[in-house]
Amino acid sequence: MRFGSRWLAVLAGAALSTSLAIAQTYPNKPIKAVVPFAPGSATDQIGRAFATKMSETLGQTIVVDNKPGVNGMLGADAVAKSAPDGYTILIGTNSTNAALKSLMKKLPYDQDTAFTPVAYMGSVPLIVAVNNDVPAKTLRELVDLAKAKPNHVTFASASTSQLVSTEMLASMAGIQMTNVPYKSGPAAMTDLIGGQVMLFTADFAVMLPQVKGGKIRGLAVTSTKRSPAIPELPTVNEALGLKDYELIAYFAVFAPAGTPPDVIAKLNAAVNAAALSKDVQEKFAAIGFTVEAGSPEALAQRNKVETAKWAKAIRDAKIEPQ
Repeated sequence: MRFGSRWLAVLAGAALSTSLAIAQTYPNKPIKAVVPFAPGSATDQIGRAFATKMSETLGQTIVVDNKPGVNGMLGADAVAKSAPDGYTILIGTNSTNAALKSLMKKLPYDQDTAFTPVAYMGSVPLIVAVNNDVPAKTLRELVDLAKAKPNHVTFASASTSQLVSTEMLASMAGIQMTNVPYKSGPAAMTDLIGGQVMLFTADFAVMLPQVKGGKIRGLAVTSTKRSPAIPELPTVNEALGLKDYELIAYFAVFAPAGTPPDVIAKLNAAVNAAALSKDVQEKFAAIGFTVEAGSPEALAQRNKVETAKWAKAIRDAKIEPQ
């Protein structure tokens, strides 16, 4: 028994020494940041901007690797199964780290235990918009159109926030619309402009340039207050006389579970430095992105709250797990 105890102590000491050695020399090679959505998406734009600033803090290149598919599940799964050494991180969202467990019957990883929270990045509201040929100049007129012709109005979705925001709207407004799923937000936007779909609700990064350019018609924003980036658009609550409609997309950095705390601390400091940098704040102010810095513990708590919130939103919108 004494020999067994000594052997366990030796193993524990070796593991601790290895962990400390990793932390002390980290990072000594490039880091891979997995973006679980397509190039050009809001997650991609925000992830790349943060990666550039984080590289300056850490003194190592951060290579962005896009792995889109299944509302972010494919990219998240790749990170969940990566070595917990700090050299693979996830640019996570409400899709990958809050909503997927309620949208999918089974995930290839345990969403609650597969990741170590690193740092919150920020949040952004969405814009509800239609193709210019849709005969609805306001959200109220769109709802009236959908009520007159159930399932006639088609809407695009390529992420959890895009799907849930529209299904929530339909449920609260008492209408039925037809979902057309897409692999990426930019592809959905192309079809919205071209008239292949009638409606799309997506983040400001994808929507705002097209609305301002007159290529599509913005109807409302999904936040509880109007956005300074486009103050002429009412909130969904204002447009429809509702009180409780709100849907915000958020972004955060996660690492595989088991990543050493000292490595997490270095990554957290780099994310926070990026969040507080003037470059990042000015770059995304125009798209309504609210940047926030914080601790891994604060992100863990926030994620618990968001997971419960998204579970309720998905239930209320009557979305069946796939």
